[in-house]
Amino acid sequence: MYLSLARSTALSLVISASLMSPSFAQSAPTDAPAGTAPANAPAAPCGGDLPAFLAKVKSDAVAAGLSAEAADKALTGAEIDPKVIARDRAQGVFRQTFLEFSQRTVSQARLDIGRQKMKQFADVFSRAEQEYGVPPGVITAFWAMETDFGAVQGDFNTRNALVTLSHDCRRPELFRPQLISLIEMVQHGDLDPATNTGAWAGEIGQVQMLPRDIVAYGVDGDGDGHVRLKQSGPDAIMTAAKFIQHLGFERGQPWLQEVTVPENLPWEKSGLGGSMTAGEWFNLGVKPRDGNTGFGQLKADLVLPQGRLGPAFIAYPNFKIYLEWNKSFIYTTSAAYFATRLSGAPPYLKGTPEQGLTIEQMKDLQTKLDKLGHNVGEIDGILGSGTRVAIQEQQKRLGMPADGWATPALLEALSK
Repeated sequence: MYLSLARSTALSLVISASLMSPSFAQSAPTDAPAGTAPANAPAAPCGGDLPAFLAKVKSDAVAAGLSAEAADKALTGAEIDPKVIARDRAQGVFRQTFLEFSQRTVSQARLDIGRQKMKQFADVFSRAEQEYGVPPGVITAFWAMETDFGAVQGDFNTRNALVTLSHDCRRPELFRPQLISLIEMVQHGDLDPATNTGAWAGEIGQVQMLPRDIVAYGVDGDGDGHVRLKQSGPDAIMTAAKFIQHLGFERGQPWLQEVTVPENLPWEKSGLGGSMTAGEWFNLGVKPRDGNTGFGQLKADLVLPQGRLGPAFIAYPNFKIYLEWNKSFIYTTSAAYFATRLSGAPPYLKGTPEQGLTIEQMKDLQTKLDKLGHNVGEIDGILGSGTRVAIQEQQKRLGMPADGWATPALLEALSK
């Protein structure tokens, strides 16, 4: 799927609009999206003379059952946009701790607007939950995180962005199918190729989706016969609900629950991908702040974004849809927390997290972990999942609480 690319692009738009600080300690992923094309897909045609390239795209669209007229309408006037190439080559990395990021994105103003939107579109949200099992708060949080409820959707011509990225030979296999789907949207009358704008990577609308997924999961929420995620709130709500259901959201189950933790736990069992149930964590002294232990039978991970002294959450199976939406741990946890707030949860307890590391210190730590045989990926100064797992293993070896949080004490211990 295109998800990691799409969400990071939308996220950067919202961050820019919100004038957020770039002093981050966790990133939204900005590399190639995973799964848009099969791993063994043949190389897509790319490069060369643009008119010849567009003629081949038209031929492929017609072979796929679309009309020549729609292809001509979609592709006539298409241009290579050098600004798209520049964005693709220089995708930035946003680094911020969970407390910093979540407090900026889950602001009181956004919560107020979100609740207003939930009231304004109450009938649409009710229909979305009835048909797809996705609560209003989950949809609304994504709506806010992606585009500030449609206020920041991007100003790149969508057709030109997808032509540019399909013609470019870096990742044509990811974007050429999106260009064919855009032609299908034009044929349906859902998009004007000359005027439609969105994000630089081709995402469209208030919940930022690429054409291929709009074609597959788009819902006409307002009954006008079209799926127009850019203009229509009901279309965006219903389409997001159907897409989230497709990602695996289970009706009636929680996604994230704030908890308090005792002083001593098997911290090495915290983090994503564990094998414990919520009930097993509760039996160890983990306590839900809302007092609800009714989902104790579900698999559950103890999530500590800034270690055992910071905010703590139980992540239930539905949390996986956030990881499908965006691979960034900080983004997904913030979006899931946002949804709990819109669903009635109080603000989290900030706690008193231990001091973290600077970017250069984190790179130093990753270098040391790499030399110890851990797979931390790129030495980029980002506390990603691989680095967290490596940290936990070293914390356990050194007799430290293995909560996965990078601290000066750990760096010093590994420097000896």
